[in-house]
Amino acid sequence: ELLNLRIWQFGFGLHVRFQKYVRLVNANRGMMFPLMRFESAHRRLNPLTGEWVLVSPQRDKRPWQGQVEKVPPENLPPFDPKCYLCPGNERAGGRRNLKYTSTFVFENDFPALLLVNETSVAVENGGVQSLSSPLFAAQPASGICRVVCFSPRHDMTLPELSQVEVEEVVYTWSDQTLELGKRADIAYVQVFENKGVMMGCSNPHPHSQIWAT
Repeated sequence: ELLNLRIWQFGFGLHVRFQKYVRLVNANRGMMFPLMRFESAHRRLNPLTGEWVLVSPQRDKRPWQGQVEKVPPENLPPFDPKCYLCPGNERAGGRRNLKYTSTFVFENDFPALLLVNETSVAVENGGVQSLSSPLFAAQPASGICRVVCFSPRHDMTLPELSQVEVEEVVYTWSDQTLELGKRADIAYVQVFENKGVMMGCSNPHPHSQIWAT
């Protein structure tokens, strides 16, 4: 109960801090941004953690002799009938997406974590059992994996969405964190995004993942 209370307090705190940040920016937009020189070193406040992050755009001007990846130009359509994540399309696992118009959350069809009963079946079928030795330790891991589509648009990444749409994504993250965190079998919830082919993203439709264990 104490853990669930702390998770709820954490999620609610993120929501409150984000709302305060949005109001502060909107109220001072005319005064803040014209005075800033974003092409030089500056700090940016992370409204979710309250921490300041150093940003140094001028370092882009330094000479670079390292590896340079060739990135093909992306001309993505607003809707791709072959995309597993677009509204109304059938996913790889056979399930069909809702015809969503905002954010869309579903259980990952190929999860990195399985529920306790599914993990037990995997162990019975030859999966990893608890193992401890001076050189190697392992034990079964259980949990829930979900996918969060940012919007129905196949061609719009998170920074390209409107402020209202970005807020909806953050609210969805917060709601999912609270919902999963209340479960007795969940002690940790992680929200993250693998963006782009180089990061191992398997689908170009903008989305993030949630792992809870």
